[in-house]
Amino acid sequence: MRRVALALAVTSAACPLQAQQDTLYLRTLASNCAQCHGTDGRTAPGSALPSLAGQPRDYLLAQLQAFKAGTRTSTIMQQLARGYSDAQLEQLAAFFAAQRKP
Repeated sequence: MRRVALALAVTSAACPLQAQQDTLYLRTLASNCAQCHGTDGRTAPGSALPSLAGQPRDYLLAQLQAFKAGTRTSTIMQQLARGYSDAQLEQLAAFFAAQRKP
């Protein structure tokens, strides 16, 4: 019983750290998009590039997968999307979908 209690205490103490690490990882991953799509996916008003923040997750994922597969053409997104794993594309889509719209 003591071992279970100790394991629970260690796990509970580690969860906030894991959550912080996950958040940092996602923000770092998403920061690669900031040059074109703005901080947290919010482009400047009047930008020709789309804001990603608040877009539906499934829509964002479908677009990223299409860029990666080469079925949606662009000047640079095809090359960029190929550098991400499918799991990373899913994480990016979820991250931007969770951001508030500009």
